[in-house]
Amino acid sequence: MIAAEALAAGLDTPTLCELAGWPRNADARDIREAFEQALAEAGLGLPDRGLARRHGLRRMAARLIAGEITPADLAADDWWETEVETAAEQSFVALIPQCDCCIEYTLGLDQQTWATQLQDAALALTSSPPIHPGC
Repeated sequence: MIAAEALAAGLDTPTLCELAGWPRNADARDIREAFEQALAEAGLGLPDRGLARRHGLRRMAARLIAGEITPADLAADDWWETEVETAAEQSFVALIPQCDCCIEYTLGLDQQTWATQLQDAALALTSSPPIHPGC
């Protein structure tokens, strides 16, 4: 999807066009290699891991708002470990537990209250100014 979105935004390279047609379940190593090639073709480099995680966090928040993932899905990865730099990022990350089996224990909230607060934090994060390198 990222490749298709980049094409729609006007970034056009041969490898990016190819990558946009790949299935979601393609091998992750092949995807990364092709993505790096597409960036090189466009004269761009990969962001550092911290910046990439912050962008990923925003994307996860947008997917939560769109109903593509559930609040518990966020606990299935290590998003709670993301190094954040803004108040909106911190508010969202603070609500992500380390695992989905202990949401009530780790957060001290019932699941409906937690889901509502997480949705609110996701809206605030996706509405905040975009991330720029060095920010």
